Amino acid sequence: MHITTHALVLREVDYKETDKILTLYTETEGKLTVSARGCRKKGSPIAAGCQLLVWAEFTLYEVKGRWAVKETASERLFDGIRRDLDRLALASYFAEVTELLAEEGQPDEELLALALNSLHALDKGTFPLAQVKAAFEWRAMAVAGYAPQVDCCGVCGRENLAEPRFHIQEATLVCEDCRGALPPGDCPPLTPEAVTALRRITEEDRRRMLSFRLDPVSLKRLGDAGEKYIIARLERGFHTLDFYKSLAVPPGPLKG
Repeated sequence: MHITTHALVLREVDYKETDKILTLYTETEGKLTVSARGCRKKGSPIAAGCQLLVWAEFTLYEVKGRWAVKETASERLFDGIRRDLDRLALASYFAEVTELLAEEGQPDEELLALALNSLHALDKGTFPLAQVKAAFEWRAMAVAGYAPQVDCCGVCGRENLAEPRFHIQEATLVCEDCRGALPPGDCPPLTPEAVTALRRITEEDRRRMLSFRLDPVSLKRLGDAGEKYIIARLERGFHTLDFYKSLAVPPGPLKG
């Protein structure tokens, strides 16, 4: 049995001397684990397509109930990402989150499009990395069925919040006056401008999720809350996120 489909490589693991095990997120079959035999050999015709974060057309064949790569035709290598360590680290985080949210054999057009759009934004470098990261995290939660309540305060219904906060456990905006009405929990502050951006990210067409500008304080608050929300909802941390954040930490003094 053979299938031909477009796919994004979400993970690559070296196997034996010349092979790889790939996790693909395909258009037609959802998430698949496949073997890429001989792709690490010099001159392998499938080598280019069997790299992390490559978008390619794959022809797969079934061997004893498992999929293997027969042919690849690379269509997007995202070279701009590969030339910059910060962007590569952030893109790897996006891939790790996408892999966790994707289901075996269940295609999801919205999740795949989110991953590709976010990689495109990183590749082109049009937006600040912090903006792309925040938009990806909030939108990923919405696509995965964890859309936050951002229309108004989740307690009193007020739409224009002067000192908005986001209650992580209750997944809702809350005004300062109503904060005590919700169960105790992490409730990071936002700004009115960050709330407007959050509504755009989670509620509007995905092609417009990055069409906003924020001052540094608003962007940081939006990003901090989004990171806390995704970690809380998915109940796990991400080593790729830890690595990305470590790149922004200045090195300590040298020890003599």
